[in-house]
Amino acid sequence: MEHVLSSATLTELRRPRPYPAVSVLTPTHRREPDKAQDPVRLRNVLAEAKKQLEADPAVTRERRTDVVQQLEQALAEVDLSHSEDGLAIFAAPGEHQVWSLARTVPERVVLSDTFLTRNLVAAQAAESPFWVLTVSADRISLWSGGGERVVEADMAGFPLTRSLEPQDVEREERVGDVPSTFRDEETRRFLRDADTALAGVLRSAPRPLYVAGEQAALSLLGEVGTVAADAVHVPHGGLGHAGAEAVWQAVRPLVTAEDLRNIDTVTTELESARGRRAFAAGVDEVWQNATAGRVRLLAVEENYRVTVRDDGGDHLVPAGGDDLDARHDIVDEIVEQCLDTGARVRFVPDGTLADAQGIAGVLRY
Repeated sequence: MEHVLSSATLTELRRPRPYPAVSVLTPTHRREPDKAQDPVRLRNVLAEAKKQLEADPAVTRERRTDVVQQLEQALAEVDLSHSEDGLAIFAAPGEHQVWSLARTVPERVVLSDTFLTRNLVAAQAAESPFWVLTVSADRISLWSGGGERVVEADMAGFPLTRSLEPQDVEREERVGDVPSTFRDEETRRFLRDADTALAGVLRSAPRPLYVAGEQAALSLLGEVGTVAADAVHVPHGGLGHAGAEAVWQAVRPLVTAEDLRNIDTVTTELESARGRRAFAAGVDEVWQNATAGRVRLLAVEENYRVTVRDDGGDHLVPAGGDDLDARHDIVDEIVEQCLDTGARVRFVPDGTLADAQGIAGVLRY
């Protein structure tokens, strides 16, 4: 299952597909007893997808067979023993993808000529994603962080590795030119290559960056490149060959502190906007401004969900879950719309926006 959603990946997911492009969404659970229902629920929602494919006269027999095979292959790749809060399965002729999400999703099946990506976008934004670069003399790894975990990112050439075995130990010892690990030219070149690769990643997927390693490694990375200048330094050796849990524990205190600072910044910006009448609150008002591209900063409580429908005009009104016109993931729609128009999106703890009914925005004008 996939976890790391980059801007390039999202662009690829959004491109048009030959009909039918099938999106299957279902909530999942991390713990028992709710976790026990996930396999049955997943099979049921995939059965519904196959039923819709069978009933759609626009789907040829050949394409229906292809897409059903893709759905079955996707099912075989699902690992519910490590499930999070939601699951998205995408299938189209000749392809399929499975995404595990750290944010719950409404159960639904959609047949279209594009995949339904709004829930992935919202889940990524809710995780407050960041990068971690772990630096050692023989291995430099990139980790994608968010949602209280890090996952090694196999991209842009990472991890970078090299051998520390000298080419001519006897000669170096004889003439006395054995360099320090973080002073020889080969190490400088190694870190320079990492800096160049990471700069490309940050251009395509800008996120806060944490750089972890021995102080000598951090200093040299700063000398030979540019990315470390704006990064948070984590002086922590021994992470070059470490696993995900060790890397997460090393950066966790700094990530937590940064999250708290961000919450304070968001609440301050909202109060300032309220004073100058550049403030929107509640799902209907925020939705209207998001649709118009007027939101500069969107703040949403982490577990805020609401089901609405159009009132036949320009407003949203509350709706029941069984309403045929209900929009169950309107919050995720708003998040995606705001990101598409260049707004910052921040998720805050439940209760932070109680006076704004769980969702608020700072307006551009």
